[in-house]
Amino acid sequence: MSKLRPPSQALLDKYRGGDFRPLYTTSVTVRGGEAAHGRASGIAISDDGELFVELRLPVELGGKGGGTNPEQLFAAGYAACFHGALSMLAERSGLSLPDASVTATVSFGRDPVDGLFALKAEVNIHLPGVARDVAEELVRNTERLCPYAKMAQGGIESVVALTQ
Repeated sequence: MSKLRPPSQALLDKYRGGDFRPLYTTSVTVRGGEAAHGRASGIAISDDGELFVELRLPVELGGKGGGTNPEQLFAAGYAACFHGALSMLAERSGLSLPDASVTATVSFGRDPVDGLFALKAEVNIHLPGVARDVAEELVRNTERLCPYAKMAQGGIESVVALTQ
């Protein structure tokens, strides 16, 4: 059995191409389940079958709970991506972060701009044993590297298309 290893430091090398160059692409399909509503009773399945999650409306939004929800999945992705980028930059700087943790808190709420809905994310980074000035610089640089942080700050290219 092979030992798990972090991604190659070569991923930190600057890309000089003119167009977006995908390194990994995945698809997740959600079906509505019993309530015919993906958020209330959906099933999320990835194209490779590795992700199979029952989606449930949280109690706080009038649901019964008993499954995960889009906000939890987004928070998990954001925290994992930020932790990974943080770890890569720390390694490049010769820092060891064995006890580092990243907590992403995602809130679903009312949007005062249009009166409908919006998400708010807060990311907290815990770097025990790292000097404050070093930790602050590492976090600032991670914000520039982490695709989730970049998306949260500047948006994401998104194409929504009907396929019948």
